[in-house]
Amino acid sequence: MQAHVRKLFSDIGETFWLLPAAMVVAGILLAVGLIDLDRSGIVPAWLIESPWLYNGGATGARTLLGAVASSTIGVAGTVFSITIAALSLAAGQMGPRLLRNFTRDRGNQFTLGAFLATFSYALMVLRSVRTQSEGAFVPHASLGVSILLAFLCVGTLVFFVGHMAGRINVDTVIELVSDDLRSAIQRLTFDQPQTQASTADIWDGAMPIVDQRRGYLQQMQAEALAEWAAQQGTTLRLLARPGDYVFPGAPIAEMTPPVEGAAAAIRAATALGPTRVSSADLEFAIRQLVEVAVRALSPGINDPHTAMAVLDRLGAALCDIAPVHLASGISLRRGRVVLVVPAVSYDGLADGMFHMIRQNAANSTAVLLRILEVLIAVTGCEQAPARVATLRRHADLVLADAEREVANQGDLADLRQRHAEFEATRQRRRPAATGDDLPSG
Repeated sequence: MQAHVRKLFSDIGETFWLLPAAMVVAGILLAVGLIDLDRSGIVPAWLIESPWLYNGGATGARTLLGAVASSTIGVAGTVFSITIAALSLAAGQMGPRLLRNFTRDRGNQFTLGAFLATFSYALMVLRSVRTQSEGAFVPHASLGVSILLAFLCVGTLVFFVGHMAGRINVDTVIELVSDDLRSAIQRLTFDQPQTQASTADIWDGAMPIVDQRRGYLQQMQAEALAEWAAQQGTTLRLLARPGDYVFPGAPIAEMTPPVEGAAAAIRAATALGPTRVSSADLEFAIRQLVEVAVRALSPGINDPHTAMAVLDRLGAALCDIAPVHLASGISLRRGRVVLVVPAVSYDGLADGMFHMIRQNAANSTAVLLRILEVLIAVTGCEQAPARVATLRRHADLVLADAEREVANQGDLADLRQRHAEFEATRQRRRPAATGDDLPSG
């Protein structure tokens, strides 16, 4: 159940409407509170008559509040239109899966919320204004705050224009996604090697557990599931990890020996959704960055510089991974394996980073050169032989593609030279410290 609660809070936090709705409620409550303050007579007469507060009559107050309300709701519509135009541009040039970076942007949410909150505030104050024939009530303090909010909206509009101009810049989007990747690496990796245990011999005759749900595995409470398996004296092996798609009617796990309640325990410890999320999926941000690079390499866009910028961030991510260890996916209780979850491997991460970009850049010498330069830099950071072997495999694939696709002998000579530099860097890399000879996932 905790996985479903976490999914609910994660979904709410990703929504576009939450902050604007909260600001609208705050505007309404502020209006009610200030109207009560004006009715109480606490505001001194000298302050009402000063130039800091509105000191006109009821007719002018209604005109002022009507102008604030109409202008703010009109500009809110304009802000919404600009946001939709920016989203359309981003979807066409950088991929629709990057739209979440715009919808969850607090600057966009705050801008829309500021205008809607000011509109709601002005309406609430407007309904309290009374002329002489109606009882003569003019909320001077509330009107003063409405003027202040109107000027705040002017500043917010200026901020929004500059903010959106920066956000639709492809370099800014790449940096935002790389920040997500860096956060995922810090959250999902470990300073010490994780539990390694051979489990291949215990799955003969294991009972499959079928799940009728469908969707991407978004949340998983591995510790809770491991505790349940330990209490029941069984061992579970999940066949999907966060980010994988669960197919209805297909096995989601295996269990040995069989016990009652395993399917219910798995459903309680996992939450599915229609899209992939980044909270527990290390490959999610990598796929987003790769999508930007692949779109940049398409004939319709033909922007190799964007692809090279993505490669730089991917190389930096591999350097961040160099001193840490990936999860093994194995949970032990009292020395016994109770849960096995498919683990992200270094090979899988490197393949996800480089395969699609290399395949789409087979005719782009500049991008192939940058791949080799990134691999050279990462090899200088990496000490684990198994990981260096993975990097060498990708360097060899780049050279093989170049030998087949690049016709210009000068370009081919540059690529061969870069590959030779990679080999030289690999040969003189620092000796591995104790424990770093392991593949670490």
